[in-house]
Amino acid sequence: MYTQNDEQMPSNPNLFQRNRNFIKGVLISFLILALLIPTYFITQIIEERQHRNEEVKQEIASQWSTDQTLTGPILVIPYWQMERASDGKLRTVKRNAYFLPEDLKITGDMVPEFRSRSNIFKLVVYTAHLSLTGKYSPLAFAKLNIPKESLILNEAFITYSFSDYTGIQEQLHIKWDNRDIEFNAGNNQSEYLEKGLHSFIPLSLEDILNGHTFAINLVLRGSEKLLFTPIGKSTTVSIHAKWPHPDFQGKTLPERTIKDSSFEATWKAFDLNREFPQQWKETAEIDFKNSQFGVNLLQPLDNYAKTMRTVKYAILVIMLTFVIYFFIEILQKKSVHAVQYVLIGFALCIFYTLLLSISEYTSYTTAYLLSALATISLITLYTKSVVNSLHTASIFGGFLSMLYVFIFVLIQLQDGALLVGSVGLFIILAAIMYFSRKIEWNN
Repeated sequence: MYTQNDEQMPSNPNLFQRNRNFIKGVLISFLILALLIPTYFITQIIEERQHRNEEVKQEIASQWSTDQTLTGPILVIPYWQMERASDGKLRTVKRNAYFLPEDLKITGDMVPEFRSRSNIFKLVVYTAHLSLTGKYSPLAFAKLNIPKESLILNEAFITYSFSDYTGIQEQLHIKWDNRDIEFNAGNNQSEYLEKGLHSFIPLSLEDILNGHTFAINLVLRGSEKLLFTPIGKSTTVSIHAKWPHPDFQGKTLPERTIKDSSFEATWKAFDLNREFPQQWKETAEIDFKNSQFGVNLLQPLDNYAKTMRTVKYAILVIMLTFVIYFFIEILQKKSVHAVQYVLIGFALCIFYTLLLSISEYTSYTTAYLLSALATISLITLYTKSVVNSLHTASIFGGFLSMLYVFIFVLIQLQDGALLVGSVGLFIILAAIMYFSRKIEWNN
């Protein structure tokens, strides 16, 4: 006597039938690796959109003004010096001597705003209202071995440097003691400052033996970043801005107060904290960049960077989804065709294109929620039609939801992402091993 099932099961199964689960597992593994190809192209799309975003930012900055680095004011006094030429003859040549202020104080407000080219690509720009005050002590020519008789005092000038002088919004003046002197275009061939302004300040022998005060009021446009060079023997910079995401840069960090909608920062630097002296001749090698400090106005969300990080977890999502699907196939005794695995894999990949496109119009969190909800709903409904069981499809949908929540938590973390990810993967692997322990893989 025999049953219908006995008729359907051959008495001597062949090699393929005996190893059906193993072979299908190998094929699924290859399919997982094959699905990394579309995720690679998705990363290329993200990089292309990032590149386009940077291009648009540069276009906006070129029309508004680029990031600004301020250096000055620096007092420059030409002098005559005897030098031996290549032919062996002594000649008198004109050189410059540079002198930095004893004290420099900068206070001001930054007024940030967004400039955009369409609703997708945006750049943070600002208008800075700055007030500079300071003083010069009597000039120490003896330290430079320059005789007073060699000084060309009637050609002395003050120079002030900007990264992008197109951001200057008002005619610039310097109040030197009691005199109001207008700046002129160009740095007057100062070799240490690439771009800037200069103002002639004729001096006398009596002037260089006395101290001097100065003041400058400045209205300046810039993009994202504002840096300062601590040229004073004592430099104090105080900046306030209605922006909650400052990124303080440079080796000198400020005392700061960051609130929900604004920040205040005060930097203090001394001549001992920098890599250049208080006065020097033009033959000296001077580098201002390593001593500069300031603030970068970060955009609150870098959706492209977060989307790129999310795509890096694609292999984990695809692998775990297929593993659970494989278990459902075995436990429910439902045969899932390879084409159905491919369709599910494509649905998982479409999640990342949805995330990228939606995040260009809204926040990353909203984009992730909408994309995950659409993907989970699609795959869960498709699973119901495949296994013909609402209960099984609901359990699978719950697992997929927890997986996307887990990935979202990892994206939000910075320093703790590795620890949380490792612990989470260990728990997931332990759960899979637990539920698979009683499966008869050969039956």
